[in-house]
Amino acid sequence: VQLVESGGGLVQAGGSLRLSCAVSGSTFSINAMGWYRQAPGKKRELVGIISAGGNTNYAHSVKGRFTISRDNAKKTAYLQMNSVKPEDTAVYYCHGDILGFSNRQIGYWGQGTQVTVSS
Repeated sequence: VQLVESGGGLVQAGGSLRLSCAVSGSTFSINAMGWYRQAPGKKRELVGIISAGGNTNYAHSVKGRFTISRDNAKKTAYLQMNSVKPEDTAVYYCHGDILGFSNRQIGYWGQGTQVTVSS
C-alpha cells in the first residue's frame, strides 16, 4: 500500500491550492484519512481528518479556510486550501488507516509535499 501526495507548490498569500492523496495497492477498505503538516523546526501537527463516512474535523488554525474531502471510488483524499497564509508553509503529509484483506488495520503515511506561501 502506498499513499502519494501531489499538488504542492508555491502560492501567494490569500491564494488557493489543492492537495491530493492517492492510495494505491491492495486494500479492503480505507477508514479515516488525515492531513498533517510540519514546518521547519516544529513538530508535525494535525490539519484535519475525514472519516470513511465523510465527517470532518479541523485544527482551529485552518477551520473555515481548509476543506478535506474524499472520493472513495478513486481512493483519493483532497485538501482544499483557501486564503492561505505564510504560516501555512510546511510539508504536508497524508495519513490513512487502511484495512487489509488480512483484517488488520495499519496506518500509512505519504512522502509529503511542500507548500510554500509567499507574503
